[in-house]
Amino acid sequence: MESRECETQWSNRHGVIVRKRKASVKMGELNLITEKTEDVITPKTNEQRSDSQSPFNGVMKPTLKLKPCTTNTDKRSTIYVFPLVVLASFATRFYLILEPPHICWDETHFGKMGSYYINRTFFFDVHPPLGKMLIGLAGYMTGYDGTFPFGKPGDKYEHHIYWGMRGFCALLGSCLPPFAYLTVLNLSQSPAAALISASLLVFDTGCITISQYILLDPILMFFIMGSVLSMVKFNQQKDRPFSAPWWIWLLLTGANLAGALGVKFVGLFVILLVGLNTASDLWGLLGDLEISMTELGKHLLARVFGLIVVPLSLYMTVFAVHFVILNKSGPGDGFFSSAFQSRLLGNNLHNASMPEYLAYGSVVTVKNLRIAGGYLHSHWHLYPEGVGARQQQVTAYLHKDLNNLWVVRRPDSVGSEDDQSGPPKRVRHGDIIRLEHKETTRNLHSHFHEAPLTKKHFQVTGYGINGTGDPNDLWQVEVCGGRKGDLIKVLRSKVRFLHRSTGCALYSTGKTLPKWGWEQVEVTCSPYLKETPNSQWNIEDHINPKLPNISLSVLKPSFLEILFESHVVMIRGNSGLKPKDNEMNSKPWHWPINYQGLRFSGVNETEYRVYLLGNPVIWWLNLFSLGLYAFMVSLASLLIQRGVSLAERNMERSRVLKGAGGLLFLGWLLHYLPFYGMGRILYYHHYFPAMLFSSMLTGVTWDALLQCGDLLLPPSVAYCLQRGGQTLLLLVVLYSFYLFHPLSYGMRGPLAHEPGSPMAGLKWMDSWEF
Repeated sequence: MESRECETQWSNRHGVIVRKRKASVKMGELNLITEKTEDVITPKTNEQRSDSQSPFNGVMKPTLKLKPCTTNTDKRSTIYVFPLVVLASFATRFYLILEPPHICWDETHFGKMGSYYINRTFFFDVHPPLGKMLIGLAGYMTGYDGTFPFGKPGDKYEHHIYWGMRGFCALLGSCLPPFAYLTVLNLSQSPAAALISASLLVFDTGCITISQYILLDPILMFFIMGSVLSMVKFNQQKDRPFSAPWWIWLLLTGANLAGALGVKFVGLFVILLVGLNTASDLWGLLGDLEISMTELGKHLLARVFGLIVVPLSLYMTVFAVHFVILNKSGPGDGFFSSAFQSRLLGNNLHNASMPEYLAYGSVVTVKNLRIAGGYLHSHWHLYPEGVGARQQQVTAYLHKDLNNLWVVRRPDSVGSEDDQSGPPKRVRHGDIIRLEHKETTRNLHSHFHEAPLTKKHFQVTGYGINGTGDPNDLWQVEVCGGRKGDLIKVLRSKVRFLHRSTGCALYSTGKTLPKWGWEQVEVTCSPYLKETPNSQWNIEDHINPKLPNISLSVLKPSFLEILFESHVVMIRGNSGLKPKDNEMNSKPWHWPINYQGLRFSGVNETEYRVYLLGNPVIWWLNLFSLGLYAFMVSLASLLIQRGVSLAERNMERSRVLKGAGGLLFLGWLLHYLPFYGMGRILYYHHYFPAMLFSSMLTGVTWDALLQCGDLLLPPSVAYCLQRGGQTLLLLVVLYSFYLFHPLSYGMRGPLAHEPGSPMAGLKWMDSWEF
């Protein structure tokens, strides 16, 4: 009979806990033959009676803890099964990787950003830079020259090399099922649970589709799964603290956390998961009286180094490389401050020279000092009926544009003429001026009409003809912290514009106007005169040929300053994302039920159609398994709490279900629930990180359920039921993939509602759009 060695740490004797050193366990028996015993008898606590187990690290505080061990049969099956998982994963992701040969969905954004890195052109994005940097690197290493414009979905790649960028994303996406297999295997010690979990990801049409294109999602999920696997492997090194494997897995966990956060801020969720696991781990060490406080301090410092210092250093290094590569002026300049822009080659502020002091007759741009506050802007469009006075719109615009130019006029000048002759007169603190829009010749104007969005503020408009208006066009200039008579320094002086008639201050609210305002930022006149960045402005561009120029090279900011500014701009940009016209805002409750997917390519029967939709059999199985898991854990806890005697193997299943399942269930919650509190536009693909955890939880749950057949049936029958159930489950998953695989690999010809379609009869929900 096959036997195995396990370590038994706790044994229950008449309401007390007895600590054991080592025991030999024969397979099929529960006889424990003690070889060496050191009894440490302590009263059994309520916590230990409840057989509680940490949901974070899978390590229990129960009455009996067995060191994970596997039979030789399990090891042999893993040796053969794992390579098959890897092979199937790579085959499903790389099949038809070059189809379709045109831009699909968000490839237009992330492919273009990869090109920006190759060309070293600065741009703005709401996500951290690591994912786009890796896409650009993959393209560069495979011969892509960065010249394809990535204009819009449907544009053909033609002779441009794009396979490297798609292949890189597919490579990382192919690692997800093997990572899931290893994670579940290490958590549950069950090859069957690991195989079920991996199969759900291998044959999910959604995971395949999202891995085959130039997107950030496969890169993000690679680092998330890498973080979880490294954390689980680190937890298994508890008996060998500070050994080489212990340090390796700790540092790998930290590196993967930096990678996840460096791709998208969603990486914060897996950081929280690892943080909770670490807190639980340290709490357990604190309760171990055999560990001295000095040793506990070493554990704490090691985790601070591996899980805080290392990830933070790597994360900052990513940004340092990002700033070094993107050193040329580009489309993202206007989102950042004047000082930030001065470091970009080709920007009009880089090594620029211009008049130092503001003067009448100067042509200027006026930039709000709120980060991502924008340039004071106007255009020919009027405010619509019912929105204040029907006068010319004044907004804040984040991009450089000719409509950002204003001319500084004297208050008593007639039209646009009297500032063009004579020596220039400088503008000083306390002066009354007019700002005339250069393109439309209308004056910056305010009155007591309420602002479009901020109802307690006053409306700001463009008014007058050829610079001729009324007294509501007059503004007093104040230097923040200045005194009467101080000169206005270009770029360096923080100024406010106080409206003479109403007493309010020119203000950028940061709110995005509706479609009639071209989704630009609202500008108002605030009656609240407290100095804030929203009401502070600086003169950025300054053109006056009658004044001498000075160099602006002294304005370049430090690394920490541009790092901080970049994060503020990204966070504000992320929260400001709104749905486009005719674009449906996906709801978080849509995602687990697979309510609606996303069109990646094509809409009619003549086009190559790819539709991002999870395999409905897998997604609905995952949803059902979440409820099944909660029921099974509740039932097991109830039986144990009531003192029902369970066989040791059933106690072990309960512990695996609570420990491994609890960690995965917590991971699903952390990657799903936060989206309910987000105000930005949401998309279906935001659920995929959570889907990884639910698929792994499904494997653990169904494996535990199928093992419970021996509670009612003879062992031989229960074994056949277990193997038969596992086989049936895998066959159902495989057949569902056969039915829905055209969603990933492309459809042509009739649509799903037509008889000749390859998807005929498979449109199970009206909300599916294939």
